[in-house]
Amino acid sequence: MTATRRLTEAEWRIVEEETARRPPAPRPPEGARERVNRRWQEVLQETRVAQTGVQILFGFLLSLAFTVRFRELGGFDRGLYVVTVVLAASSTAALIAPVSLHRCLSGLRLKEEVVIAAGRLMVCGMVLLSLTVACTLLLILNVVLGGVLAAGIVVGGVMLWFALCWYVTPYRLRRRAPSRIRDGDTR
Repeated sequence: MTATRRLTEAEWRIVEEETARRPPAPRPPEGARERVNRRWQEVLQETRVAQTGVQILFGFLLSLAFTVRFRELGGFDRGLYVVTVVLAASSTAALIAPVSLHRCLSGLRLKEEVVIAAGRLMVCGMVLLSLTVACTLLLILNVVLGGVLAAGIVVGGVMLWFALCWYVTPYRLRRRAPSRIRDGDTR
């Protein structure tokens, strides 16, 4: 029978320090199949994050029509509400579509095509989501601030921030790394 002993905290620190000093093991070159699998996993992670947000927003919007105050809304606000709900439903469809794509095409050896289509649907869903947020803000701020102009100015500022965070920053970073992208290294 072999006796095992637990390492002390000091011994663990020595092990961790030695491990940290070692150079990382070289990664074997990633094959096309591994790259597609990795990209699919990334799409799934991104989809999970986006789906949660759009589903919460969509649920909130659906519940608004059943509140007492909703009956007091004027024609503009009701029309804006309808547009907002349709945008939220469309965004939900686009952001959940990658799951359906995968399920319907699983086993047909079309993973690369599924990844490309899912990426496009994600971008479409994100654009629709940003429009949904803009319309939701416009609806709420129009009621709170009592005017479309003031609400529009605030919404315009928020949408500029969305554009900067969601589109300008990633595309600027992408433009700065042209050689890696051109060589197919999308890590």
